[in-house]
Amino acid sequence: MTLDRNDVEGAVAEAAKAFSNWGRWGADDRLGTLNFLTEAKRVQGAALVRRGVSFSLAQPFDMNGPQRGWRRRTNPVHTMLDTGADAAFGTQGLPHGIGGADDVVAMPLQCSTQWDGLGHIFDHGKAWNGRDAATTVTSDGDLVTGIEHMAAQIAGRGVLLDVGRALGDGGELPDAFAITAEHLDETARAQDVRVERGDIVLVRTGQLARVRRDGWGEYAGGPAPGLSFTTAAWLHGSEIAGIATDTWGFEVRPNEFEAAFQPLHQVVIPNMGLLIGEMWDLEDLAEDCAQDGTYEFFLAASPLPITGAVGSPINPLAIK
Repeated sequence: MTLDRNDVEGAVAEAAKAFSNWGRWGADDRLGTLNFLTEAKRVQGAALVRRGVSFSLAQPFDMNGPQRGWRRRTNPVHTMLDTGADAAFGTQGLPHGIGGADDVVAMPLQCSTQWDGLGHIFDHGKAWNGRDAATTVTSDGDLVTGIEHMAAQIAGRGVLLDVGRALGDGGELPDAFAITAEHLDETARAQDVRVERGDIVLVRTGQLARVRRDGWGEYAGGPAPGLSFTTAAWLHGSEIAGIATDTWGFEVRPNEFEAAFQPLHQVVIPNMGLLIGEMWDLEDLAEDCAQDGTYEFFLAASPLPITGAVGSPINPLAIK
């Protein structure tokens, strides 16, 4: 695909038409590409557990996160409702010396490691499967494709494509590096791993490692390595169930068009029905994969079943 940097509207329209999955799984579909993640794929993924070693792929959910307030996104605020001091002072009103602690957290659902739900992005007023965005996602939430419908689905074969190690300097890609389909295939060949239908693909750029070393800076919404708009064909043709990256926005930033904002999102979520994950911590997993040469694993990454939500924080587990 050749990009005209001055015609983002045309590129989005062309890709949306070419790579649409509308109607593929019926008019009532709520899962999009998760339909590729079958029971057989879960069995295949479970069979990859040999050592029993487990990796959490979540960033910490705390006030030290990357958010800077864009679209009112803040870092999580954790507040204690009851503490050990309350118990020691006997102010909890509980009998026979028992005490306890309780807490609450307030946070946007897209503030840290997350899945984007199918109701998160629209294309010219259309939500996934051609539905009217205005009646699909209202002030009551996503009435059709809320994230709760995915709660039992996301467990299967995970594949890490460590593009940062394969192509980067010191294991890290520079900001604005556009990862193409050729880069993804080259990385897979270098790692001797195949991407198959129904897989959940994790793409490591190394940006998270860099900002942890140098400071968050503009990690949330600023320049970043990421997938090129031209990967839309690869994402569609590979029939993967989902894809996640270690960056804030999944696709390369700045975007590859003038005056554009996340055009690949506009194609793959509402038109393709692709599950996208962002801000995943792939560092420990990538180090282990580099050491043992195995880049496939069982991945369990269930969203919280928040009724009507268009995204969800997660604690993905990769088990090898």
